[in-house]
Amino acid sequence: QVQLAESGGGLVQAGGSLRLSCTASGATTSRVHMTWFRQAPGKEREFVARITWSFGTTLYADSVKGRFTISRDNAKNPVYLQMNSLKPEDTAVYYCAAHTGVVYPGVVPTPSRMDYWGKGTLVTVSS
Repeated sequence: QVQLAESGGGLVQAGGSLRLSCTASGATTSRVHMTWFRQAPGKEREFVARITWSFGTTLYADSVKGRFTISRDNAKNPVYLQMNSLKPEDTAVYYCAAHTGVVYPGVVPTPSRMDYWGKGTLVTVSS
């Protein structure tokens, strides 16, 4: 089992920045691919970004490409989501998630593909 814990959410003005962290514990030797999702009020949970376990290959949703960066340190834990040029439409609960197994390059993962989830951290962007 892998436990995930997010931190770093909060209130920021439009145009500002936040950095979210996701710390894994438990069976951290598992080869998990780390992913961020978000869910805005009344909307479905949507993919934001992913970084693969082995080569650190990244994938982004079109809506955040060029503004958000997913990264990790050499220990592969924690994983960060640097969010710049934030917009009110980025307001959501951000969830860290992880999955094992095959990664298909360029294929956006779905929530059902995830094996582990954090409890989420709220990001609010004011206009």
